[in-house]
Amino acid sequence: MTEPANPPVSFSVALANETATAQLMADLALLTGTGDVITLSGDLGAGKTAAARAMLRYMASDPDLEVPSPTFTLIQEYELGPLSVLHADLYRINDPGELEEIGLAPIPQGAMALIEWPERAPGALPQSRIDIAFSPRPALGSSARVAEITGYGNAAAKVSRLKALRELLDLAGYGDARRERMPGDASTRSYARLYRGNVSTILMNAPRRPDGPATYDGKSYSAAVHLAEDVKPFVALAGGLRDRGFSAPAIHHADLDSGFLITEDFGAALFVEGAPPAPIAERYQVATDMLAELHGEPLPEILPIAPQIDYRVPVFDTDALLIEIGLMLEWYLPDRGVTPNDNLRADFVIMWRKILDKAADAPRTWVLRDFHSPNLIWLEHREDTRKIGILDFQDAVLGPAAYDLVSLLQDARVDVPEDIELAMLTRYVRARKTADPAFDAAAFAETYAVMSAQRNTRLLGTFARLNRRDGKPQYLAHQPRVWRYLSRSLAHPYLASLRSWYETNVPAPAPPA
Repeated sequence: MTEPANPPVSFSVALANETATAQLMADLALLTGTGDVITLSGDLGAGKTAAARAMLRYMASDPDLEVPSPTFTLIQEYELGPLSVLHADLYRINDPGELEEIGLAPIPQGAMALIEWPERAPGALPQSRIDIAFSPRPALGSSARVAEITGYGNAAAKVSRLKALRELLDLAGYGDARRERMPGDASTRSYARLYRGNVSTILMNAPRRPDGPATYDGKSYSAAVHLAEDVKPFVALAGGLRDRGFSAPAIHHADLDSGFLITEDFGAALFVEGAPPAPIAERYQVATDMLAELHGEPLPEILPIAPQIDYRVPVFDTDALLIEIGLMLEWYLPDRGVTPNDNLRADFVIMWRKILDKAADAPRTWVLRDFHSPNLIWLEHREDTRKIGILDFQDAVLGPAAYDLVSLLQDARVDVPEDIELAMLTRYVRARKTADPAFDAAAFAETYAVMSAQRNTRLLGTFARLNRRDGKPQYLAHQPRVWRYLSRSLAHPYLASLRSWYETNVPAPAPPA
């Protein structure tokens, strides 16, 4: 096999005991996922199976998960949410060709592999992989080990990030902290709780990664629509929100270049309850008040990140809004059996540009962009609107105030009854008019309908893309809800022509499987 172009990256870690091994494997789990191959080598008793077991238990959020050695079965499969993990032991492999027989050549698409005794199949494993070689160090203690970690090919970058993460944790005093896995989101970010005694903080892993190739006038999708490609916007907006009395997490430690933050932990008091989850009215009321308060303030376009480093909040202009809703043409319509021709594409863009150009004239404020229940935490012991803990704002832009109210009241993951939506919309308008009698309620209602139609059109395409491109079919279950919200917004008289076009050209989503 030809060696990968990327040079290997290696570093060593001293592990005093199995707890230290578990911490290392938890850190590695934070940075790896679908398609990654991790090999574990060392003599009998070196700790390979213990390392694999620790990683699987962390990923399953189950410290008691049964993880037997696959010495005799050769391979065990674990379904951990959307991720399938293969745990293999090649000790009894006599020929590398046998990897195909047991399902490891090639590694199944969408799976991650943990492989013990990789030396039994030289040359048969993927060129891009992470190797961890364990060796005992009895001079350091009876259970002490040293792990030599090497990344090959595309995996070399992940080993570099693992080294940077370990250095940050040690520097910040969290090297010995207990790690607890947290659910991720639709992005490439991942999270863990770090415990020192009973006190917890949040570790954010946000690798720099443009979303897609440079197909939008030489820009990636994320750059074209102003999505954050690193942690700097998060740091800037967190400071900006906190300076104005709002509850964004305090940032305790940061590695801006590698994309790691250790932040305040707001806990887990959600804005929904029950099964299926439904809004908690009181909390939605305070969240609505918080938006009205934020939107009533003059907000700067430039925010500090660090000494002599500033961040300019981008403008949510018509071109960015058009590229977002273009995901309907690129992903949603083909999913529903419609191949958009040139005329359909042109009609779509002309119609939407006229609508969005008018919406762009609305007063601008910080649009936090994902201001909805999964990203809000209820902080019971704080006062007034500071009870709203805000988690996700790194994609903030300057745009119409109505956008974030749509995000809250038309939650893509939670059914928000129409009567609650209307009550909160009325509450918001009343608060804005009380603070500023010149506030134009009718113009705001029109912009609210436009932003709803834009956001929900984009979400239909986004969820189709998450399924097809990123292997995340679970998001398709939200499409019928998004469709209902879209239908609500298209009922506004201002959008009558848009409603007619959608009725003719855009099929409803398939019912959830």
